[in-house]
Amino acid sequence: MSENSISEKKVGKELYGYQKEALEEIFRRFENAPEAYHLLYQLPTGGGKTVIFSEIVRRYLERFQKKVLVLTHRIELSKQTSKMLNEFHVTNKIINSTAKLDDQENYSCFVAMVETLNNRLNDEKFDISDIGLVIVDEAHYNSFTKIFKFFDDSFILGVTATPLSSNIKLPMYENYHELFVGESIQHLIDNEYLAKANMYSYNVGLTSLEVGANGDYTVKSSEDLYTNADMLSKLVSAYEETVKGKKTLIFNNGINTSIQVFHAFKKAGYPIAHLDNTNTKKERELILRWFHKTPNAIITSVSILTTGFDEPSIEAIILNRATKSLTLYYQMIGRGSRIFGKKATFDVIDLGNNFYRFGPWGADLDWQKMFRSPDYYLNAILSDEEIESSFRYELPADIKKDFANSKDLFFDVKRVYIETIRTGESSKRVLEKSIEHHAKICVENSEDVFDALILAKKLGEEIDDRINRYAKCISKSTHNFVTWLKDDYRKKLNTHLRTNFDEIYEQVYGHPPED
Repeated sequence: MSENSISEKKVGKELYGYQKEALEEIFRRFENAPEAYHLLYQLPTGGGKTVIFSEIVRRYLERFQKKVLVLTHRIELSKQTSKMLNEFHVTNKIINSTAKLDDQENYSCFVAMVETLNNRLNDEKFDISDIGLVIVDEAHYNSFTKIFKFFDDSFILGVTATPLSSNIKLPMYENYHELFVGESIQHLIDNEYLAKANMYSYNVGLTSLEVGANGDYTVKSSEDLYTNADMLSKLVSAYEETVKGKKTLIFNNGINTSIQVFHAFKKAGYPIAHLDNTNTKKERELILRWFHKTPNAIITSVSILTTGFDEPSIEAIILNRATKSLTLYYQMIGRGSRIFGKKATFDVIDLGNNFYRFGPWGADLDWQKMFRSPDYYLNAILSDEEIESSFRYELPADIKKDFANSKDLFFDVKRVYIETIRTGESSKRVLEKSIEHHAKICVENSEDVFDALILAKKLGEEIDDRINRYAKCISKSTHNFVTWLKDDYRKKLNTHLRTNFDEIYEQVYGHPPED
């Protein structure tokens, strides 16, 4: 064994085979590329990109005698990166807002948050004349591109799990010359570097959500949907049906949603903590320490734990939100993918139709095509209307058991609408037939009209689903009109039950109800 390979083993962490191969390929491209070449390297969350680029820094400093700059987009990531570089015996300096730069000539490696560095560069406080390599962590964030103009003579290595820009108007191919694709998620699972995801999807009506200027769903419209009682109940039920007792991380789109989730789980008697970016550093540390040591702990959070958070003991991820960002989808699920002890799988509950939108986590995506033609990929993503048109509404398990006597709980609104119109009847007949069906299943499971009215109340979510489908059929979907229809349907169902209970009961059982 050579002296060099012995020293490699003593420094930092031992790299896996695929990490060593990636490292060698990146160095081959360093040596063959022209100056100011921009290379983008894709590796799944959990693949160890910080370990890889820390070793890249160490070797680069040895071979090329030039300085290195590592860019991150959050202060926590800067600290974690600096710590990892120290493990590889790379002395480095963090450039933050309070850092003094009078000793910068003593360092060959710098770690900086992009906004802080931009200010320092504009003030001409930071000497970049000898920077040969710039590494950009989480390179899909577009905040980094403003820095590139300062490094015309440097080799830039961007690292990301998803080579799709956070801003669709600024595609990554405009800032990087080529993409180097690392190992796939499936390969890392097959070779026991990552855990396998067991995926559970619960159909959710998302047509009330609005898309903001950044291309993703707005926090306000998400808060309105995910804080309503039906959605909170669906979340707790999904947890109980699928991952009860497992260490769980819940992602939400909005602080108020996360707080409501916290109260819902607390009320149900489960150990849960809420975490968002308003928590102090000490509060965050206490919560994460509790989460680490508590086997059945739950954390409900708002995006703060999507990057720079590593808790391998997580057994379940709940996406209590919808997103149009493939990157965010992969980041959230990736939090549960670390191998830990005997853990070879983890569970993912999707309450945002994200599985339908993006496909299973770890699917065989063509990253090169996505890098070169992002619009082609983005335009192929299904809309919420397309996704939901294929749904068949199912009553939640706890409500379904109250309708155990009914053989046919399903009512196909679209099919009934087409049949009704073809026979020349008014479209209003669709809702009348739906009310008759709802009344029948209520009576089938009741002893008297009071029981039936109680059951009718439990059908609220299904009533909303039927009205939404009906509104699409008649091409009238203004918010006020749909809201009025839902309220009117409930009133008519109750009136129908009160007026016709005895008659329906006799049709069902062959005799009138007993007094």
